[in-house]
Amino acid sequence: MESVPPSPITWPDGGGLTNEWVHGLMSSFQWSSWNLPPSQLPSLLPVSVFDSLVLTASKILHKERNCVHIDGLDSESNVVVVGDIHGQLHDLLFLLKDTGFPCQNRFYVFNGDYVDRGAWGLETFLVLLSWKVLMPDRVYLLRGNHESKYCTSMYGFEKEVLTKYGDKGKHVYRKCLGCFEGLPLASIISGRVYTAHGGLFRSPVLPKRTTRGKKNRRVVLLEPEPSSLKLGTLDELMQARRSVLDPPWEGSNLIPGDVLWSDPSMTSGLSPNEQRGIGLLWGPDCTEDFLKKYELKLIIRSHEGPDAREKRTGLGGMDKGYTIDHNVESGKLITIFSAPDYPQFQATEERYKNKGAYIILQAPDFSDPQFHSFEAVKPRPKAHPYYDFENVIDSDDEMDKSALDTNDEQPNR
Repeated sequence: MESVPPSPITWPDGGGLTNEWVHGLMSSFQWSSWNLPPSQLPSLLPVSVFDSLVLTASKILHKERNCVHIDGLDSESNVVVVGDIHGQLHDLLFLLKDTGFPCQNRFYVFNGDYVDRGAWGLETFLVLLSWKVLMPDRVYLLRGNHESKYCTSMYGFEKEVLTKYGDKGKHVYRKCLGCFEGLPLASIISGRVYTAHGGLFRSPVLPKRTTRGKKNRRVVLLEPEPSSLKLGTLDELMQARRSVLDPPWEGSNLIPGDVLWSDPSMTSGLSPNEQRGIGLLWGPDCTEDFLKKYELKLIIRSHEGPDAREKRTGLGGMDKGYTIDHNVESGKLITIFSAPDYPQFQATEERYKNKGAYIILQAPDFSDPQFHSFEAVKPRPKAHPYYDFENVIDSDDEMDKSALDTNDEQPNR
């Protein structure tokens, strides 16, 4: 790695990003990861430049719908679908170079979980935001369950930002939270492929009004029995309120939590995801119903790495970075995970040594996935963890709901 430090990054006059600027940002972050202590990152990326990038990206993201439709693809187009990255900057940079950078004919859909666990979550997220600003109709960034106040306070991102930006750290963290709220929940590619971080979702519980006399009325939300859970519709997904710091696990706005936290199962039907404490488990019959109803061929989701799959019965491991979980009459359900040798910091001496993977979809109908597995970039710079990885509650186990910010305050944008 070159030892000559790059010049501090400046925001271009007029705010229009170029390929040269984005590649310069990636090179600068690569250099700083090897040569600068984390607290010196502001000398390379001043807060003013961070503010401009996040503000510009947030304006784009907040205008997108909950489920973005990626249409207008032609015979020369391909779409790259990427799973969890978790702050593994060097693996992201390799993936972009290996696959080919976004361009007129190369679309990207990132399925969320850009931050936490790995040591370069902030740089990872900012690289992706810069691509979004440069090519807003070629790069699509979806939200993962770790793009939340709860997860980032537990799994390292908040501490990472405070360490890197010092007395400006709280400001930087709040801006990131505001940007997280704008990330769409799902995508539909060429009318054939549905992607989301966790997956499917329930039909919301509608308020039932009970009347006590003419003057005293109240609205009561009745929690449904598991047997009454019903698969949600794309119209209901479009109407969900995604601008929340932490997706609710109770109440009427359950779709965001379902989309970000749910998991597939080999057991038919819908049921509460008791292991995680939020979201659902859905079976092959639900996959078939969803695909058939919307004339889709694939569901591509992420959310489960090798540590999560180690605990799941009936589902494949994540050693290659992907699994085909349901193979039904109308199509397939796939899990894609793009963080190799995950997690970066492990409490046990024996590592999973999993590969990461990404999917390429091509014409004519973009529903025949090409899987590409890759090894972790080695060596990676030495880094210290930003969370207590030996003792923290596992994110695949039941969430600590007492740590959630239930007042749904909006961060300063």
